[in-house]
Amino acid sequence: MLSVHTSPLHQPGTGDAGGMNVYMLQLARRLAEQGADVDLFTRCGAAAEPLDVDLAPGVRVRHLVAGPRAPLAKEQLPHRLPEFSLALLRAAESGAGAGARPYDVVHSHYWLSGQAGRIAAAHWRIPLVHTMHTLARVKNAALAEGDTPEPESRVQGEHRVVGAADRLIANTPAEAEALRSLYGAAAPRTRVVRPGVDLRTFRAGDGRDAARARLGIPRHAFVPLFAGRIQPLKGPDVLLRAVVELLGLAPDLRRRLLVPVIGGLSGTGTAQPERWHKMCARLGIADVVRFQDPVPQHVLADWYRAADVVVVPSRSESFGLVALEAQACGTPVLAAAVGGLPTAVRDGVSGMLVEGHDPRDYARGLLRLARRPELTRRMGRAAEGHAAGLSWERAAAETLEVYRSAAGS
Repeated sequence: MLSVHTSPLHQPGTGDAGGMNVYMLQLARRLAEQGADVDLFTRCGAAAEPLDVDLAPGVRVRHLVAGPRAPLAKEQLPHRLPEFSLALLRAAESGAGAGARPYDVVHSHYWLSGQAGRIAAAHWRIPLVHTMHTLARVKNAALAEGDTPEPESRVQGEHRVVGAADRLIANTPAEAEALRSLYGAAAPRTRVVRPGVDLRTFRAGDGRDAARARLGIPRHAFVPLFAGRIQPLKGPDVLLRAVVELLGLAPDLRRRLLVPVIGGLSGTGTAQPERWHKMCARLGIADVVRFQDPVPQHVLADWYRAADVVVVPSRSESFGLVALEAQACGTPVLAAAVGGLPTAVRDGVSGMLVEGHDPRDYARGLLRLARRPELTRRMGRAAEGHAAGLSWERAAAETLEVYRSAAGS
C-alpha cells in the first residue's frame, strides 16, 4: 500500500490525516488477519520518525526518505514523487534482488500515491489497484466561499491513475459513477467496496450517561457534536451558524446546550485557529461551543457516546467514516446529503439527511431531536444496528477479491 502525503500512523483530525488514515490502517490490519502480508509505504516527514514500524502481525509501516525529513505541504509533494518512487523500488527490492517481484499487488491511496503506484506496478509487472478517497472534480464543484480549488495538475494526475489502474475501488456507487462520468473509468475495472467501522472500538459500551460522567458533561445537556478536520470542506461553519439559528428558535436551550468541536486545523499549519474562535464570538455562541484537540480513537468513541447527535455538514465527502463511527456508538447522525453520506446514514432511520447547507435546515433538525428525546433514542438503536453490518472484516474480504480479480486478469 502507498500513501505518499500522510502516514497511517498520524493522528486523525490533524494536518492532512483523516478518514483515509483510518481506512488504510484498519484495512491493512484486517487483510493481515485474513492471511495477507501488508507493507504500508509513506514519506518520512520527521527527523525522529523510525523508518520501519511493525504495526501488527503481518503489517509494517515503512517511511521512505524523499526530500527533507520534515512536513511538506501537499502542493510541494508532486516534485518529490520521482524520489519517492525510486526509494520505493530500492527499499522493496533490497531483500528480494533487483528486478524481483516483491509484491503481488500495489494498492495506492489518493492521487499522489497513484503516480508512484503506476511506476512500481509497471516495473514489477503486477496489478495496480487504486482508491481515490477524494476527487478533484467533485471537490471543485462543492467549494465553500473563499476555498481554493484543486489545481488542474491534480485533475490530470487523477485521469492518468484512472487510465493506468487495473482496478479502481470506490467507496460508494456514487463515487463509482463519478469515476465513470467525470474521468472515463471503465465500468468492468471499477468495484464498490464500502469502508467499514472498527466495531471493537466504536460500540455503545456502557451508554451515554457513563460517557458523559467520564468527560465531565452534564447529564441533561443537549450535545450536538462535530468531529473532523477544521476546514471549510467539512462544514464546521454550517454547524456554528445552525447553532445561532437553533437558539433563535428555542432560546431556552442555551442553558443546557453544549457543542463540542473535535479536530485540528487542516494542512501543515498555515490556517489560523483564532479565526474559528473569533467567529464564535462574533456569532454570540462562544459560551456554548467547546473546541477540543484531536483525541485517540478510544476517547473519540466516548465523545460519540456522550453526544445526542453527531453533525456531519460536509460540502463533499467520499464516504464519511465519522458518521459510521458515531452510529456504531449508538448515536444518530445529522448529515449533508452529499457524496457517500446517503450510503453511510439511513435517512429517517439512523439519522437525518439535509439537502444543501442552509444553517436553518440543520437548526430545524437539531430542534427536532432536542424536543423529542425518544426519537433520538430510537434512531440511536437503529444506528447501532446499521453500523453493525459494516465491519472492516467484510471490507477486507471484498478487497481481497478485488486483488485476486486484478491478478487473474
